[in-house]
Amino acid sequence: MTTESAPRVTTDAKPSAPGSSRAPREAGTPAPGAGFTRRPRLQAKSVLKHAILISAAIIMIYPLLWMVVSSFRPSEDVFRAPGLWLTEAHLENYATGWNALTSPFSTYLLNSAIVVLGAIIGNLVSCSMAAYAFARLDFRGKKWMFAAMLVTIMLPIHVVIVPQYILFSQIGWVNTFAPLIVPKFLATDAFFTFLMVQFIRGIPKELDEAARIDGAGHPRIFLRIILPLMTPALATTTIFTFIWTWSDFFSQLIYLTSPNVFTVPVALRSFVDAQSSTDWGAMFAMSVVSLLPVFIAFLIGQKFLVKGIATTGIK
Repeated sequence: MTTESAPRVTTDAKPSAPGSSRAPREAGTPAPGAGFTRRPRLQAKSVLKHAILISAAIIMIYPLLWMVVSSFRPSEDVFRAPGLWLTEAHLENYATGWNALTSPFSTYLLNSAIVVLGAIIGNLVSCSMAAYAFARLDFRGKKWMFAAMLVTIMLPIHVVIVPQYILFSQIGWVNTFAPLIVPKFLATDAFFTFLMVQFIRGIPKELDEAARIDGAGHPRIFLRIILPLMTPALATTTIFTFIWTWSDFFSQLIYLTSPNVFTVPVALRSFVDAQSSTDWGAMFAMSVVSLLPVFIAFLIGQKFLVKGIATTGIK
């Protein structure tokens, strides 16, 4: 009668001393303190990266901060005072700049608001309709027209401004807001049309087919189905149009010649006089005032701006 012996388990770990609570370390586990050697390196890299980013942000925002600080300085000290150091705040620069030109600065703010509102409405209406036509309709020459529209994105405004000025001067639109607003209702901003085309192409066509089965035509499909789903693209168009039109100087300088129709960029240019001294403090004060609407619009629409760009594939 034979009895099998139980298998013997052998371990390389040495037995712990009597009274010691230290357990044997398993194979493959890091030695105690190995993770602490890498942690200072990772922390040093993180600190260095954040220091570089903060330094770059300060360099980028320094001109804006300098302008804000200069708006509280006397004109004779704007280019003499060092850096961002401000000894005394001169709030009278804002009162002086508000009434320094032929009309109160509120007039120029209102003129810019009219131009911006007209441009936003024009781009939203015309670009969305043109985008729906390119994305959903089938017509002769569609590809060639879409390619021609994309080519216009590459043309700088300086190429077309002269023929446009000749055309608008012949019909008597110079020194009015019409040259700055009416072209927006003709889908002349090809960038926004392309942006909306990309967005509409991402909407399933099954929604159109279901609406067409219920008897809906293209106008009803566009207004009831496509347009409500285009909120991110419409918000992106609104924000970009607001910023670009509010800050546009060249086109408004070409078409607006009378002080009573000046917009904010053209009015700020009137502060600089080559024949006499320039009131730099008042000009910087009104520049800060003119930046507030853009800053507020960007803060309000930042979420829609990022979402609209992400969902249209333009990254």
